[in-house]
Amino acid sequence: MLIREFAGADWPRVWPIVEEVVVAGDTFVYDPGLTAESARGLWVEAPPGLTVVAVDGDRILGTAKMGPNRPGPGAHVSTASFMVAADARGRGVGRALAEYALDWARRQGYAAMQFNAVVESNTWAVELYRRLGFTVIGTVPEAFALPGGKRVGLHVMHRFL
Repeated sequence: MLIREFAGADWPRVWPIVEEVVVAGDTFVYDPGLTAESARGLWVEAPPGLTVVAVDGDRILGTAKMGPNRPGPGAHVSTASFMVAADARGRGVGRALAEYALDWARRQGYAAMQFNAVVESNTWAVELYRRLGFTVIGTVPEAFALPGGKRVGLHVMHRFL
């Protein structure tokens, strides 16, 4: 597996991953009715941010975006988001993308990384982030509605770089 910068020609292969994750409705706060055009605007980062893809040959297994968490006085803290194709999960793609994002943020001179909305029922992601040194610094109760209407919390997770 290789992680490389996103190229414009990648979008037709990235969009199905984004669509699959968003439509599932259990891990991202994006509108499940998101169109390919609006999704591209949300997912593909402009500098100083970066969007990458994890590839195996010509196949895109996952994607990540990273950049400053907030502008101005908050720009020294980075953030990142990750999506992995359903049939590529459990193969280390998410971990590789997260490690790439952490390394990228360090190289860019960020002081920390913060995730603003990790769905608490997404136990796989929560545990991965904990293993990578993140801590839950707070949980917004019942801030995320799962399919079917059950509400769960959104964790804010943080780690210094």
